Amino acid sequence: MIRKWAFVFLMLACISFVSGCWSKKELTDISLVSALGIDKNEKGRYVGTFQIINPGNVAGGMQGGGGGGQGPAVSVYSSTGDNLVEVSRRASTKISRRLYYAHTNLVVISDELAKKEGLSDMMDALDRDPEFRSTARVVIARESSAAEIVKTLTAVDKIPSNKVIKTMELTEKRWGEHVNMNVQELLKDLVSSGKEPVVTGFRMVGNARQGKKMENIQQTALDAVLQADGIAVFKDDKLVDWLQGEHARGTLWILDKLKATGISVDWGNKKEAIVYKMVRQKTKVSASMKNGQPDISINVRAEGDIGETKVPVNLANSRELLKIEKALEKEIETEIHKAIASAQKNKSDIFGFGEALHRSNHKAWRQLENNWDDNHFPRIRAQIKVDAHIRRTGLRNKPYHLGSS
Repeated sequence: MIRKWAFVFLMLACISFVSGCWSKKELTDISLVSALGIDKNEKGRYVGTFQIINPGNVAGGMQGGGGGGQGPAVSVYSSTGDNLVEVSRRASTKISRRLYYAHTNLVVISDELAKKEGLSDMMDALDRDPEFRSTARVVIARESSAAEIVKTLTAVDKIPSNKVIKTMELTEKRWGEHVNMNVQELLKDLVSSGKEPVVTGFRMVGNARQGKKMENIQQTALDAVLQADGIAVFKDDKLVDWLQGEHARGTLWILDKLKATGISVDWGNKKEAIVYKMVRQKTKVSASMKNGQPDISINVRAEGDIGETKVPVNLANSRELLKIEKALEKEIETEIHKAIASAQKNKSDIFGFGEALHRSNHKAWRQLENNWDDNHFPRIRAQIKVDAHIRRTGLRNKPYHLGSS
C-alpha cells in the first residue's frame, strides 16, 4: 500500500514539472512568413521584403482564384536595417504581429547583392535562427529586385512562394537547366574548399507595378509572371556569371542532378531532326593524380525514348538506332565540355572536382587546395565517357515519312 501511494506521489510530482503549452503561438498573434526577399538600397542598408500569408484568403476558393476571400492570399511588407536581425525587428513598426519563420520556404536574394557582397553573411543569419527552416529554397533575382519577385502575385498557385518553388522543382525534373537549392545545401557548398555553389535564377517578366495588383491574376494573359532563368555561378562567395542552355544542362549532367530532358541531334542534312527524351541518367565523377597532375574522369549513362523525328529514319533497324545513340553520346559530351569550359573561364569549380580529389587522395589535395580554383582547376582536361541507350521508340517504328508502320 505504501509503495502504491509513493508511486502516485511520484507521478503527481512529475506532472508539476510539465509546463504544458508554455511555447504556444496563437495564429492571431503571429504573421506566417512564406518568403523573404533581400536587397540593398542606395544607402547600403539591407531591405527585407516579407511575403505574409493571409489565412482567411487562402482557405477555400478555387485554386486559381487567388484565395478564398476577396483579397490576395498574401500581403507584403518591407523594412530596412544594417543587418538582417535589425530588418526583422524593425518590421514590427509596420506589422501588428510577430514574424514567424517556421513556414518560410523561399529566400530570394538580388543579383546585385550576390555580386557585391556574397551570400555568407546572410546565410549565417538565417542558419542561426532556430525558427528558420534549413530546407527553405534559395533563388537569385536575376535582373530584378528580390522585392519584385516577392511582390508579384501568381494566378495558378495562391501563394507566390509556392509557385516559385514548384516551378523550380518541375523545370529541374522535366527540362534540366535549373537546380533546386536549399539553405542547408548552399551553406555546405559555401564552406567547402573543393566545390562552389550554383543557384537557380528567377526574373519578373512584364509590368512590375501591375504584378502587385489582384487584376494581374484575374485575366487570362498576365501582365507580370515569374520565370526561372538560368543558374548563377559563384566564386569565393560572390556571383560571377550566369549559365544558360547547354552550358547549364551540361553542368547538371556532371552534378548528377539531371532527371529528365529533351536532346535534339542532327540527322543527315537536317538540324535537330531527332528528339531524344531522356528519362534517367547516372553520372560518376572520379579523380586521381597522374604524373603529378589531377586527372578527372566523368562517366555518364543515359536512358530514354525517341520523342520525335523529322526525317525518314527506320527505327525498327537496330543499326539506325545504334547510329542515333552515337550521335546522342556526342551531343551530351559536347554539352559537358561546354560546361567545363565555362567554369574554367570563371575559375570556379562548381562540379566538385576538388572534393573528388580530396576523397581519393587527401595528401595531394592538401598541396593543391590553396590555389585550386585559380591555378589547377582551369588546366584540367577531363576524360568524358558517355553511354546513351534508346529503350523505346514510341507507338511507331517508322515515321510518317516512310509510310504507315
